[in-house]
Amino acid sequence: MSMKSKLMSAVAGAAFLAGAGAASAEEITVAYFLEWPMPFQYAKEMGTYDKEMGVKVNWRAFDTGTAMSAAMASGDVHLSVSQGVPPFVVATSAGQDLQTLDVAVSYADNDNCVVASALEIDKTNAGELAGKKVAVPLGTAAHYGFLKQMNHFGVDISSMDVVNMAPPEGAAAIAQGAVDMFCGWGGSLRRALEHGNVLLTGAEKEELGILVFDVTSGPAAFVAENPDLVAKFLKVTADANAMWADPANRDTMLPVIAKDSGMDVEATAATIDTFVFPSAEEQLTAKWLGGGAQEFMKGVAEVFVEAGSIDSALATYENNVNTGPLAAANGM
Repeated sequence: MSMKSKLMSAVAGAAFLAGAGAASAEEITVAYFLEWPMPFQYAKEMGTYDKEMGVKVNWRAFDTGTAMSAAMASGDVHLSVSQGVPPFVVATSAGQDLQTLDVAVSYADNDNCVVASALEIDKTNAGELAGKKVAVPLGTAAHYGFLKQMNHFGVDISSMDVVNMAPPEGAAAIAQGAVDMFCGWGGSLRRALEHGNVLLTGAEKEELGILVFDVTSGPAAFVAENPDLVAKFLKVTADANAMWADPANRDTMLPVIAKDSGMDVEATAATIDTFVFPSAEEQLTAKWLGGGAQEFMKGVAEVFVEAGSIDSALATYENNVNTGPLAAANGM
C-alpha cells in the first residue's frame, strides 16, 4: 500500500463520520497524549476543569493526532489537547469540519527524526538515507518534519521504505534495529535518541520553516453549540499555563504533571523544559491565530499534496481557526 493510500484510509472514515455524535449537558470527553507533559494536566488532576466548566470531563489518551481526528469525527471525543497541526490539516483537507481553538504548545526540539547510530549518517551525508527504512506516524507533525527534512537533503522519498508506526512502536523498532530511522516525539523520541542521532536541531529546522506546534481542536458543530463551555475550558488551560510560567509553582506542579504523564519527574522536567506555552494574548496576535497559523496550515497541506500524501489542499484554512472562544476566555 502506498504512503498516500495508507494516510487517506486513516482519514476517510473520519471525514465520513464528521459531525456525528454530541456531548451531553453533563459530561464531555477530551483527548490528550501520555508522555507529553503540559501544565493543563495539573488542572486536570486537581479537578479544576470539572469545577470551572460545571460538567464532568472524561480524559482519554491517544498515540497520534490522526487517531484524535477519527475520535472527534465519530463523536467519541469533543476536544483534543495538543493535536499536531499536520494531522489537523490532513483531516480538514479530507473534509472533516474541525476548528483550531488555541495554540497548545510550541516544541521545535521535541519532535524530530533519529538516524540509527550504526549508519553514521548526519546532515553532512544525509543523502545516504536513500533506500533506507523509516518509521513515521503518517499525517502527523513528525511526518511533515520528515518530508521537509528529506526534501532539504534531496532524498527521494519514493526510494525509502516508509512504515506507518506510532512513536512508541517506532522507538522500539529502532532500538531493535528493525528500522534505519525513527520520526516521532516525546518519550519515544528520548528513547530513540539512545540509539541514534538527529539530522537537524530544532533551531536548524525553524530556519528552514519547519515550525512545530500543536493546537487544541474540536468539531465545529460542538464548538458552535457550546461556545461558553469551550471558552471556560480554554480559560482553565490558560490559567494553568500562567501558573507554570511562575517558577515558584514548579515544585508543586511538576510531580502532579509527571504522574499524569506516566513519566518520572526527571524525564518530565527534561521534556517540558523544551516546550513553550504562548499566553492567550500572544496566541491572538498575527504570529499565531491572527493569521500565521492559517498560513502555516496552507503550507503544510501543500507539502503533503506535493508528496502525494493527500489529494488536495483547501483554498484557505481561515475557516478552520476559531478565535472566538479564546478571545472570550481572555476576557474572563
